[in-house]
Amino acid sequence: MAHLRSRRRLALAVPVALSLTATLGFLPSAASAATPADTAARAADGPGLAYVVNTGTDPRTIESVQRAIADNGGSVVASYDRIGVIVVHSANPGFGARMRAVRGVQSAGATRTAPLTAAGTTDAGAVQVLSKAEAAKVARGATAGQEPLEADQWDLRAIGADKAATIDPGSRSVTVGVIDTGVDDTHPDIAPNFSASQSASCVSGKADTTYGAWRPADADHYHGTHVAGEIAAARNGIGVAGVAPGVKVASITVAQPDSTSLFYPESVVCAFVFAADHGIEITNNSYYVDPWLYNCMDDPDQRAIVDAVNRAQLYAQHKGTLNVASAGNSNDDLDADALTDDSSPDDSTSGTRTVDPHECFDVPTQLPGVVTVSAVGVQGAKAYYSSYGRGVVDVAGPGGDRFQIPDTPSKNGRILSTLPNDQYGFLQGTSMASPHVAAVAALLKSAHRHATPAQLQALLKAEADNPGCPAEPYDGDGDGVVDATCVGGKRVNGFYGFGVVNALRAVK
Repeated sequence: MAHLRSRRRLALAVPVALSLTATLGFLPSAASAATPADTAARAADGPGLAYVVNTGTDPRTIESVQRAIADNGGSVVASYDRIGVIVVHSANPGFGARMRAVRGVQSAGATRTAPLTAAGTTDAGAVQVLSKAEAAKVARGATAGQEPLEADQWDLRAIGADKAATIDPGSRSVTVGVIDTGVDDTHPDIAPNFSASQSASCVSGKADTTYGAWRPADADHYHGTHVAGEIAAARNGIGVAGVAPGVKVASITVAQPDSTSLFYPESVVCAFVFAADHGIEITNNSYYVDPWLYNCMDDPDQRAIVDAVNRAQLYAQHKGTLNVASAGNSNDDLDADALTDDSSPDDSTSGTRTVDPHECFDVPTQLPGVVTVSAVGVQGAKAYYSSYGRGVVDVAGPGGDRFQIPDTPSKNGRILSTLPNDQYGFLQGTSMASPHVAAVAALLKSAHRHATPAQLQALLKAEADNPGCPAEPYDGDGDGVVDATCVGGKRVNGFYGFGVVNALRAVK
């Protein structure tokens, strides 16, 4: 699925419409409370849905709101008192509206449009598994000092990560949290750098730290394992190498365990809070929060989603966590006046709507302080699928592009990394670009241990290489049609933001 980012930003300026939610004050509270008569007149139960109820952080208000939740037919799954977000299940079809009328509630809404059951990732196309025969062929092309499959990892060389590893592979005291479909920590390239104590499953909206809960539900949930390998696959002579092979990687699973792999808001709220409370310095977010591609502030449910996730990611920032996210694969100009969204909601029956990307927000990538990442291929040009936008994209990273062919043994322009069950495979997408940036941020954090999230973001931009807008009209897929227009100059532009990140500069 696509994962889009909107809203023009300059440096760390907060979007105008988000200024309401950019601090822990958030949205104005409702003026009235539900009466006993209202509660008695509650409609008959309907399908069970999940909700977020956002309120103040003082204990008395939280206690009062929790009583109102029970009175209106809701049950609390988790209460994140430090940010005033309560995750609730309810079969009351009027639950959201009634809670918005409760004194002390600042916003409340459903986080899904389909009933509770027992793919919002940003990879473009199906995975290509590397067979044993193909792996043997690649290994024959490895040179001294390379991992067996490194000859196919053009992305490492593109940002100087292979040379950076000989100078500083990153610190064991820095952890990147992969908020995703789960990570197979038994993979031999991931196991040496995996941090079980900083891993959990947040699928239910409440952290489950049972051993192994962070693992993918099955081999089809490969996305998180691929991302983790891009970041921190060990240089151990076995398979591939990560951009920061000396740092630790943790798994915070948020994808539903069924075939949808949907990333619901309550799971993501849980993940950001867990990361912050467990000392994770950087999170990678290669997804958009389902079920809405864009969350429009004039809809009370979507407004509550923006509010809840923003509170959680700001909490993480305030505790020293830098959040990095993918820009999306729709090749959209995210600074346009209007965009068409024909995929929302993705958990029930979607429709077609026109949205203003300056008023309807992609979450979490568009939230204030989050690093937004576009994708490039081996030639350093914007990947044909990557969304873009002046003042929207912060930096770019290698995400792969099947139309940009590298001179490697497999001649595959996608990104090679780890898969569950000790396998390896190729994927492309801004999902793959984001972990490259997260890993470079981890190298910077290793060198600058006291850097704040804002300072790390500034360093990422300062160390980046910007190719500038292309001289010729952009035709990413080579079909003779102009696919996108780059706006901006050599310092900053819509395709690459401040440029493609550089691992070698980060360690120097």
